[in-house]
Amino acid sequence: MIDLDSCDQSLFPTVHRSSRTDFAACLQCKSCGNGCPFVSAMDFTPNQIIRLVQLGMAPQALESATIWICVGCNTCTINCPMAIDIPAVMDALRHLALERGVAIAEPDILEFHREVLHSVERYGRTHKLEIMMRYKLKTLDLFSDLGVGLRMLKKRKLDLTPSKIDDIHHLDPVFKG
Repeated sequence: MIDLDSCDQSLFPTVHRSSRTDFAACLQCKSCGNGCPFVSAMDFTPNQIIRLVQLGMAPQALESATIWICVGCNTCTINCPMAIDIPAVMDALRHLALERGVAIAEPDILEFHREVLHSVERYGRTHKLEIMMRYKLKTLDLFSDLGVGLRMLKKRKLDLTPSKIDDIHHLDPVFKG
């Protein structure tokens, strides 16, 4: 049972405004989790996170490992019949969790996200294989999720070489500040 008195009525509009996506349109069809290469490591599937936000269940949503495990690969959005930008929702929840001082459910995950930003700064897009390799070397946890990496390679979610946008200097203002 959900105690509606304990629900955070500000969660939905806050995440909606921050993510700039209409996740109220979620049909709960579960298509988002079907292609996600990391869904097996998540404590909630993407559609379940959306439902938690819709119901105002802030502690469950903000303390979940899922919001930190999501890498923003957009597989969920591609699979979504409503084209909900689920990575934007996850990003909004991460920001909100940091603002509210919620304990981060995944150790060393901020280091992983720093590697993602470093990749975007260098190439203008993510090079997932390099991100994973750099993160694994920094945390000295080389083999714990080797299976996930191999599944990503099999699904062609990891390019062996990075691709770079033509005019990388257009991103300079994003990373200066």
